[in-house]
This record gives sequence, C-alpha cells and structure tokens, in this order.
Amino acid sequence: MRIGIVCPYSFDVPGGVQNHVRDLAETLIALGHEVSVLAPGDEEGMTLPYVVPAGRTVPVPYNGSVARVSFGLISATRVRRWLSHGRFDVLHVHEPLIPSLSMLAVLSARGPVVATFHTAMTRSRALAAAQGVLQLVLEKITGRIAVSELARKVQVEHLGGSAWEIPNGVQASKYRGAVPLDGWPGPGGALGFIGRFTEPRKGFKYLLEAFALLAVDRPGLRLLVAGPGDPDDVVADFIHRDRVVFLGKVSEGDKARMLRSVDLYVAPNTGGESFGMILTEAMAAGTAVLASELDAFRRVLDGGAAGALFPVGDAAALARTAGELLDDPLRRAALAARGAEVVAAYDWPVVAERVLEVYSTAIEVAGATVEESVP
Repeated sequence: MRIGIVCPYSFDVPGGVQNHVRDLAETLIALGHEVSVLAPGDEEGMTLPYVVPAGRTVPVPYNGSVARVSFGLISATRVRRWLSHGRFDVLHVHEPLIPSLSMLAVLSARGPVVATFHTAMTRSRALAAAQGVLQLVLEKITGRIAVSELARKVQVEHLGGSAWEIPNGVQASKYRGAVPLDGWPGPGGALGFIGRFTEPRKGFKYLLEAFALLAVDRPGLRLLVAGPGDPDDVVADFIHRDRVVFLGKVSEGDKARMLRSVDLYVAPNTGGESFGMILTEAMAAGTAVLASELDAFRRVLDGGAAGALFPVGDAAALARTAGELLDDPLRRAALAARGAEVVAAYDWPVVAERVLEVYSTAIEVAGATVEESVP
C-alpha cells in the first residue's frame, strides 16, 4: 500500500505527535508498505529518509504550548506537489483542525483520507481561526481515529461524528532491551522526568517541591531529567541543585536508557493530556510509574494498577507516595509487572495492524462513494 502521512508539527522539536508519526511510519515500512511523511521544516534539519520537508515553520500557541507549523500559499503548493507525486492509496493526516499542513492536505486531497485526533480540546485559538473551513475539512475526512476515549468524546459531542479509538503506540522491544546509564540509579535511589520542564502544564515545579521534601532524609536520592530548556530557569536557586542531573534533549536510544536508569518515573502533569505516551514508554522499560491523577493517565495506568497516582498539583502527596514506593521495591516490581502486561496492547506492531484496518475501510468507503456518484 502507498501511504502518505502528514505531521502538522516540526520534527525539530520533540513531541508526542511527532513520535507517533515517526514510529507509525517506521512500523508500516517494516511491514512492507511504501510510506512518505510530509512535515514542517527545512531540508537540512531532516535526517529521516522517508520525511519530506515542507518549508520553514512559524510558532503557534496550541494546547498550552507552542507548536511550530507550516501554513500559507507556499506550504499549500508543496502539499499539492507532494500529493501529486505520491499518488497515495490513502492519506493519513494528524490534527487536521489546526492551521497547518494536515488541514492543507485534506483540502487538496482527492482520495480516501484518514485523520488522527490526538488532543481532547474543544476550544483553542487555532480552532477559532479556522472556523471558516472547519466543516469542509471534516466533510472530506473518510475515517477518523482518536488516540484516547477523551479525544473520541470530542469527536462525538463536539465535531459531529464518531471515531475508532486506537491508542498511541510504543516500540516496546527498544525499551526492554535498553541498558541503564553508567552510575544509575545508584544506591540512594533515583526519580526520572522527561519533557519540556519549563512548560507549566508539565508540572515540573511540583516534582522539584516534592524532591526537596524527600531529599532531607534521603542524602543519596537524585533526580534525572531529560528534555529541552535551560536548567537555570527552574533550578537556579534550588537548594539541592547538585542532585538534579539534566541530560538536555536526548536521542530515542538515550531516552530508553534514561527510563531504565531510574527507580521511579514521575509524570506530574497538570492538564492538557489526552493520552500519556511517556507512561507507556516507562512501562515498556520496566520502570514503575507515579503520575498525577489526570483522567487520561488513569486510563493508561489501568486505574492505578499499572502505576501509582497522586492528586494533581499536590507536591506533598507526590513526595509521600514517591517515598513509599522508594522504600517498597516489591510494590514497585508489582506495578512494573502489571505495566508490562498493559503495555503489550500498545506495542506498535499491534497498533499498526488496527490502523491498517481503518485504511482498508476508508479505501472501500471512498471507492463505494465514487461508484455511487457515477451516473
């Protein structure tokens, strides 16, 4: 099958949607399909052979963060050229309701279109700016996928249609086989965090507050952090700064090693999450998880059986639960074991087969529609 996939966000900046698109494309290629991915960015920044750059990006506020997207006449021309050259059996776009390549691709498409919706937002500046073409975009989509029940609920209640619920995937074998970083986790224990730690909704400040409470009685405890940003923006005056290690942006391989290097992975996010991909990655690595009690996280963690939960924004509760888990290796092992069972359903080969079923259905529906329109 010839498959065209559109990522709305630049691969230059790490993110859940970008990871999803990359892993899906590579899994489909491994299954024998021909895949081309169109994404914002310049040629010099593109290192993946299946990714076609669509040109320079502009920052757009979205979902409590800033997304780098491509939009406008030049982008539209490049989208049409890519579609014409690709002659895809199916077009798969991600987040088509924000002004970016995905929206442009849907408007220019002439064949079956599958769209994946990642967020559970019902309102945003980007959506408001696109109201004039929103209905046209939705009408051209043949099949919809939602990565979570929350994202699917938006489809049903706010966008006038249903969707297949197919979760984000994880390359489980990559995480299971990763080797811990040298010297980690260490005898004093280690907590881990991955993400844009300067972004408020990621909740890193609550993790720092909790670490400060734990560090008093745990002189060997350390915090390992990976992700973009300037550490001085968050720990310049932190009393235990020497026990917080920042790795900066890491490769996918080093991310897997980092997750294998800690006793407990902490996700203190405060909102704006419709799934929780990093949780599945930590579970695949065999690491116990402690996450804020967001509905999306609760669902991924099997209601708390595959990972412990604490109230959103409650640093004291985070510290208390983390301390209990650090002192109880048997409970951590039980959480990790259940996590390994849960994450099997998120393994990319399993998820990709479900996506292929949607492709086949969309192709059949599009073909039937064409036949009905012929007099």
